[in-house]
Amino acid sequence: MLSKLINYLLLKTLTMKRNLFLPATIIALAVATCGILYAADHVDSPTITNQPTDITDLYVFKGADANNLVFVANSQGLLSPGSSATAMFDANTVLEFNIDNNNDKVEDLVIQCKYDAASNKMKIYGPVTPSLAGTKSKLEGNVTAEVAVTAYGVGAPVVATGTTGIKVFAGTRDDPFFFDLTQYKKIIAGTASSFNNPGADSFAGTNVLSTVVEVPKSLLGGTGTINVWLETKKKI
Repeated sequence: MLSKLINYLLLKTLTMKRNLFLPATIIALAVATCGILYAADHVDSPTITNQPTDITDLYVFKGADANNLVFVANSQGLLSPGSSATAMFDANTVLEFNIDNNNDKVEDLVIQCKYDAASNKMKIYGPVTPSLAGTKSKLEGNVTAEVAVTAYGVGAPVVATGTTGIKVFAGTRDDPFFFDLTQYKKIIAGTASSFNNPGADSFAGTNVLSTVVEVPKSLLGGTGTINVWLETKKKI
């Protein structure tokens, strides 16, 4: 399935315009609606690292209910257990899943995730056809689901279901991405020729802030391969 990964974009500049959400980081992939794919980015410039706009991973995969697709946006990576207890989503940052279902590389639908600090809830907008495409966004339509942020260290995650069947979770989770950074550096330096089996997980013990949105496929307007990219956008 990794051969279907068609794009990997990192945008490190932030254009400013009042009352619009504009991109801070982007990560993208293509996925068959019956498959699983991910794209990852754990090393950024100092202007992005440790910021609420810092994307670590995008995952899209078939849900336990085969009629649904699950969209996962992970951000603010490399959180230690100590810093995880106080890590927060940013009320001025929108996590935006862009969905292209006709392969023209323009978003046909967006799923927007915005944290509301007053209620400590993650609110979901969409899937909905956006009125703006490309680098500019605004919140579209009405809230279709919302969930209280799961506190760090609690037992069961808080999951809520909206009226259209969308399920959502938001909170701190162990970083699921596996990478042996030490061995990778040895390979790059020419002191090793391959990875070890098993390797060492360089991200073990670190956490991310995760937003998970499970969506009925019937709301996505496509039946084959869709292109998905994730953006974090700041309100200026």
